[in-house]
Amino acid sequence: MIGSIKIAIVLVVLATGGVGYAYINKLQNDLETARANVAKMEVAVQTAEASIATLQEDAARMAEANFKLQTDLQKAEAYGDDLRSKLNRHNLTALALKEPGQLEGKMNGATAKLWRELEQDTGGSGNAPLPSWLQRPDSGTKDSDGDGRTEDNSADSSSTEADKTD
Repeated sequence: MIGSIKIAIVLVVLATGGVGYAYINKLQNDLETARANVAKMEVAVQTAEASIATLQEDAARMAEANFKLQTDLQKAEAYGDDLRSKLNRHNLTALALKEPGQLEGKMNGATAKLWRELEQDTGGSGNAPLPSWLQRPDSGTKDSDGDGRTEDNSADSSSTEADKTD
């Protein structure tokens, strides 16, 4: 009987040792899985931090671009208000009836200036020659817009005679 108790105790000790060994192996496997998950999470955190930094930089650039656009819009609106004010002060219909050649020259010169500015804004040189419909033969006394003045308004005549008094 004592021998069977010893055998039972040895079997209990061996069973407990086997269960303990299996439990330790399971813990080691769980630890390796946890380490792998931590490594994946670190990569995910780095990616998220990089994304946040990129978004913050983009937000700063967008804010700067928005400010510039807002400033440009205010300038354009002020310019538009100024032009509306000038057009309200001057009767272009009466001027066209009174001196059509002068007004035509100024309008053609202003149009040529706008086309050159558009060309510059779209990457061109802005030095394109005047179109044939805008060029007039040189009579020696008139400038390119035909109003009899000696300065050249062909590419920079965005103002009228009445504007000169403003």
